Amino acid sequence: MKKIIISLFLASSSLLMNAQSLANISAKNLKGETVSLSQLSEEKPLVLSFWATWCLPCLEEQTSVNEKIEEWKKEKDFNYVAVSVDDPRTVNKVKSVVNGKNWNFDEVLLDPSQSVKRKMNINNVPTTLVFYKNKLVYSHVGYALGDEDELYAKVKEIQ
Repeated sequence: MKKIIISLFLASSSLLMNAQSLANISAKNLKGETVSLSQLSEEKPLVLSFWATWCLPCLEEQTSVNEKIEEWKKEKDFNYVAVSVDDPRTVNKVKSVVNGKNWNFDEVLLDPSQSVKRKMNINNVPTTLVFYKNKLVYSHVGYALGDEDELYAKVKEIQ
């Protein structure tokens, strides 16, 4: 158990050291449009949630967030972006999963080459990062029921 906790701490520390800026990072959304991550973080907090269609904890997390995001946004303005790291073999499933689950996020981005994942130094999904003014302010690896409430508490703290 200690090894797992230490590994998660080291992964989180590594994120904080390496994913410090969103400059020059972009990805295509489900419509095929290129989205600049730094522009989404300039004026309000940006939550980047890395997930995959084959990852059950990822699907649970996105569904839990989706159930609460409308209420959260009434209280705090922020951008929520789900970044799919599905590879070229499974990326075609992303749109049907998003539509089938009626996820209503600001953006769903596709990262089939995993270039965004590498630039953000993401090793595992689900991983959630919160940026404000293009600086990383919070990171979390994994998902357990209730983690979405901790995430929102961190977003609300941002002034």
